[in-house]
Amino acid sequence: MSIRIVPVEQLAERQAASLDIIPLLLPQPATLYRQRAARLQQLAAGHVMADYLQLASRIAEAQQQLVHSQPVLLPLREDYFRQCAEHGLPPLGAMAWQRDGQWRQLLLALCQQLSATASPAVQQVLAQLQAAPAEQHEKAAQALLSGDLAAVDSGQAPFIWAALSVYFSQLAGQLKIAAVAEPGDARHLCPVCASAPVASIVHQGNEAGLRYLHCSLCESEWHMVRAKCSNCEATRDIGYWSLQEAHDAVRGESCGDCGSYLKILSLDKDQQAEAVADDLASLALDAALEEQGFARSGLNPLLFPG
Repeated sequence: MSIRIVPVEQLAERQAASLDIIPLLLPQPATLYRQRAARLQQLAAGHVMADYLQLASRIAEAQQQLVHSQPVLLPLREDYFRQCAEHGLPPLGAMAWQRDGQWRQLLLALCQQLSATASPAVQQVLAQLQAAPAEQHEKAAQALLSGDLAAVDSGQAPFIWAALSVYFSQLAGQLKIAAVAEPGDARHLCPVCASAPVASIVHQGNEAGLRYLHCSLCESEWHMVRAKCSNCEATRDIGYWSLQEAHDAVRGESCGDCGSYLKILSLDKDQQAEAVADDLASLALDAALEEQGFARSGLNPLLFPG
């Protein structure tokens, strides 16, 4: 089952039982980064990774400030969006979308905001980013968005991705689109920007008990039924893992068919859980799953390999 973006005016023509479940939740960047920053601060208390979680919290706080101080407006590309809907393509496909220079302005502003309180090591990374030419920024962004993570310095990658996230999440939040669930190829990637998820979340409220994958780039969420691999959609050999010393709101969901895993967060067990923050704070669970031979299928935007 895949999630397909369709023109809003066609939604009435595509009514189906699956529409009882909202297939796609667009982001609300005006509040999400503030919530992430607060959760990271909460998780940092007494944590073995306290220093890094606090840095991640400051990054999220800076992202929140940028949303309000440097808003990104969705350009009028009606023909482009219509063609994407007609062909089932993500409207903000990270590789196809023509980025403008505003994302680089966001990167420079992010670096400036963080420099004042950063450690000497982080200040050096930020200074390198600020001194780099636009062409180098674009090359790094293209590599990250294409999945070539090794091509970008792991110390610089979280800051570049943070600026891209502020850019893409604001664009996504303004989209006038509708989505339907329909038979088709597996949809592991975000239907809005085609990026990998960071984790899945079992919701409360209007979506109580429903699982959504949370995008690592544009912050959208899309529905995926539970007890099914979010990577290959197999159901035969799904396993759930947790650490005894950790709370059970965060578990690893593994698939014996494709050998992958992704974290799953349950808001009914911890209402404050947040996809990026709780995934980052539970790296011990990643290590345990990788020892069992499973490979991570998602991406945390605040920690890159290297």
